[in-house]
Amino acid sequence: MLIQALSNVKVLDLTWHIAGPYCTKLLADYGAEVIKVERPGEGDPARRMGPFFKDDPHPEKSGLFLHLNTNKKGITLNLKTDAGKSIFKELVRAADILVESFSPRVMPSLGLDYETLEGINPKLVMTSISNFGQTGPYREFKASEIVEYAMGGEMYSTGIEGREPLKLGGNVVQYQAGTVAAVSTLGAFYSAEVQEAGQHVDVSIMETQAGGADRRSVYILGYTSAGVLTTRWPPPREAMRMLIMPTGVYPCKDGFVNTLSLPDWWPRYVQALGRPELKDDPKFQNIFSAEGGLEFDAIWYDWLADHTKEDLFEIFVEAKLASAPVNNPEDLLRNRHLKEREYFTTVDHAETGEVIYPGAPFKMSETPWQISHPAPLLGQHNEEIYCGRLGYKREDLEKLLQNGVI
Repeated sequence: MLIQALSNVKVLDLTWHIAGPYCTKLLADYGAEVIKVERPGEGDPARRMGPFFKDDPHPEKSGLFLHLNTNKKGITLNLKTDAGKSIFKELVRAADILVESFSPRVMPSLGLDYETLEGINPKLVMTSISNFGQTGPYREFKASEIVEYAMGGEMYSTGIEGREPLKLGGNVVQYQAGTVAAVSTLGAFYSAEVQEAGQHVDVSIMETQAGGADRRSVYILGYTSAGVLTTRWPPPREAMRMLIMPTGVYPCKDGFVNTLSLPDWWPRYVQALGRPELKDDPKFQNIFSAEGGLEFDAIWYDWLADHTKEDLFEIFVEAKLASAPVNNPEDLLRNRHLKEREYFTTVDHAETGEVIYPGAPFKMSETPWQISHPAPLLGQHNEEIYCGRLGYKREDLEKLLQNGVI
């Protein structure tokens, strides 16, 4: 069997939606045995979130769920029943890590708070991921992606100067929070191994934004140390004070390219365009000329329209200009660099067949990332875990099923 970085680490996964499942996916894909506990009959709400395989809204065909739950084993368990709580405590005895993403009131209300579980397993690391953390006046508030992005402070500086703040597309906040949760969980696990004592890790999604590496910590320090309140940036051309050289995103023959300019790069641009005579043209001698900028734009846009993204990328690399194609998903799947590094991987699932998934977020030479099995079907591993691990008989499972426990 392949030895991975987290082989022999046992994780109980009580997470749903995105942030929590991404945390436990990172653990599972690097070798941890993750048992995902889902509500009987319904499962993780992410099963009902798109995109769906071939646009079929089936709980076993959610692309989001399938991606976030690779390498996990899946069981069903109703934690609101006495039997369910008892079974869960049995699972806790053998676990190294428990990750949950409920509202802060839920685990205590079930009698499954950290203090109780620590009494069962003193080395347990329990990570709780919630919107605003386990304490504080906002602890019970519900939130969404845009709420957390806005309240975390970064939305204030995202967008165009003089217009409304904007949110980055997709679920950036959730994945950032999941990454922070995975790192903090492993830190606590290492400590538990060394000190023989577990701990409760409190991850506030809002705080992963307020102190995030994506500009926020820098902007906060700018305000606390110099009183500078960061604003949104003006459009690229205005931001560069009508600099003649192009800066920003521009259309080309088959999409868009992004480019950045510096004043002393003018010779490189005219070289790239194949127009060396422009270098000494009087109209372009003042690189901050609005009139010159408009005339150069006409040349620039016309030239871009005749070239593809890949053509332009090669030209700009040769000219040593900071420019790159704006890739869409199809471009990424065809990208020769990602292909050579074998970034994408194919996963075969019972309901979808083979589908291409994003691959390893980082590579380890001796203990590699690997997809050994697809996301579980709802309750797929009930017999393996309950009978094989906890010693229940098949007749017991039938009774538990009839009583709504599993």
